[in-house]
Amino acid sequence: MQNSDALALSTALLAAAGELTQRIHEGVLARGFEGVRPAHGFAFVRISAGDATVTDVAAHLGVTKQAASQLVDELERKGYVERRPHPRDARARLVVLTERGRACTRAADAAAADAVRPWVERLGERQSAALVRQLLAIAPNGPIRPTW
Repeated sequence: MQNSDALALSTALLAAAGELTQRIHEGVLARGFEGVRPAHGFAFVRISAGDATVTDVAAHLGVTKQAASQLVDELERKGYVERRPHPRDARARLVVLTERGRACTRAADAAAADAVRPWVERLGERQSAALVRQLLAIAPNGPIRPTW
């Protein structure tokens, strides 16, 4: 692959990811979840997987523990998460989604479906399914996190 082709592929993937992030964010806001940012959504991905501590959120986001703690504090103030005692580590606290946080993640899922629907219409079902398989072959487990 020529450098120019590699650059075109990189640019297209980044543009698609940026557009998708923006559309999901707009969809979440349109569904009434004010005060959230895309970074919150990336944190929700790790928190919703379960057994998340601030340290886990920091590792998932690729930020310092202090930055993750500030983000979790903000989400807690807004009613999206709460801290609970960790069942196996008295020094740690679990970060869990509240009902509001779970509702926000459902809104993000719906917004994501809305966001990719025009892509599927443009590419068709078969090409869309092939694209999913190809992208999963490249990045099977993410990470799904922002790049600051």
